[in-house]
Amino acid sequence: MQKLKFTLFSLRDFLVAFGPVLALFCGLVYLGYRLADPAPSRLVDMTSGVQGSTYERFARAYSSELAKSGVTLRNANSEGSQQNFERIRDPDSVYEVGFVRSGSTDPEQATEQGLISLGALFYEPIWIFYRSKTDWRSLTQLKGKRINLGARGSGIQRIFTELLQLNHLQEADVSIQRLPDQQALASFLRGETDVLVFCTGSDSEIVQQLLQNRDVRLFDFEQAEAYTRRLAYLSAVTLPRGIIDIGADLPARDYHLLATTVTLVAHESLHPALVSLMLQAARSIHSKADWFSKRNEFPSERFTEIPVSEHAVKFYEHGTPVLQRYLPFWVANFIERMWFVLVAAGALILPLSKIIPPVYVWRIRSRIYRWYGQLREIELSLEQEGLGWQQGTQRLDALENSVNQIVVPLAYAEELYGLRGHIQLVRSRLAAAAARDRQSPPAENGSCADC
Repeated sequence: MQKLKFTLFSLRDFLVAFGPVLALFCGLVYLGYRLADPAPSRLVDMTSGVQGSTYERFARAYSSELAKSGVTLRNANSEGSQQNFERIRDPDSVYEVGFVRSGSTDPEQATEQGLISLGALFYEPIWIFYRSKTDWRSLTQLKGKRINLGARGSGIQRIFTELLQLNHLQEADVSIQRLPDQQALASFLRGETDVLVFCTGSDSEIVQQLLQNRDVRLFDFEQAEAYTRRLAYLSAVTLPRGIIDIGADLPARDYHLLATTVTLVAHESLHPALVSLMLQAARSIHSKADWFSKRNEFPSERFTEIPVSEHAVKFYEHGTPVLQRYLPFWVANFIERMWFVLVAAGALILPLSKIIPPVYVWRIRSRIYRWYGQLREIELSLEQEGLGWQQGTQRLDALENSVNQIVVPLAYAEELYGLRGHIQLVRSRLAAAAARDRQSPPAENGSCADC
């Protein structure tokens, strides 16, 4: 510790000199932090689908991906796409994001209510299963059939209604059932339901079970391209021959299907940083190839009815933000939000920082120079008041003891030794004056110096 006193630099004095500028800089940064876009929430509420569905499975995958960045995704089950849409657009709802199927919503209404799209995630084919000895060639053959469309809120009814209308049918021409999937399957196998209509991914257990049942037929949309021209939200996809089991040649031919796309829909209040984080998770989850899409085909800004968020567009154009590629999410987000504040504060502080070296030098030298005032007082007392030896020596000793306690960096030791030398100079003058006083004879009473 003793050696630390004798350095070329005084950290304490530097901090005192730099302190006001540092405090001003911190104050500006804090003010900018308060006024800038607030930090994203660490909790996101998502609405997915029925328990065990593809939507719920993907919601769990999103939860795992977001957890890596310290964000908790809280999932709530729903009846499906339509209920998800209703929840997100509700201004009093806590739900910020969810899965919505194309064709199940009104795009203009969604835009008016502040909903945005983060992009399409995957195809969701329309599966129509029926029992018949021959293949059906047209949906007109659905007339008079008992058809199950799944639980209410699934979002398929609007799409199915439009398909019927294109085939000159109305809902009154068929018997609509709204049983949950498992109950509908049991009813179908008992013969109480004629047609099952699903709009779900190829990983659905019920779909795969029906595809392997040789007593059940899958409707082949031979006019798929025509449907897509009339209903823009639909895409024509192909179920390839042998995709289920190549060795068993199942299915034994290609099937033409119509498919909707599932979109990640959010409320416009979702923080831009969370938009980027959700899309990074989407790219990790949905970029793999499946029965109907190629690798890296999804997520995509195409195939979505609701306008894509401008922040999502930037993500699709440039990918993951540069800082988030190398830094933890929260660190990168802080820098992205605060860089302009830091630059502005730095531009203001830089000129002020030029006064720091002079202030630092002044603080060091002021420890020395302030003792010159007392030394000058002693010297004036010696010259004007005839300061006595004993009193003068005591004052100089006290002054010298105080000066000996001064600690300054070695770079300023010359000034300190100069002060000590000047004290010795005054001490020498005091000693010389005392010596003259002892040598001078006392003057007699009444004598005259001129005599």
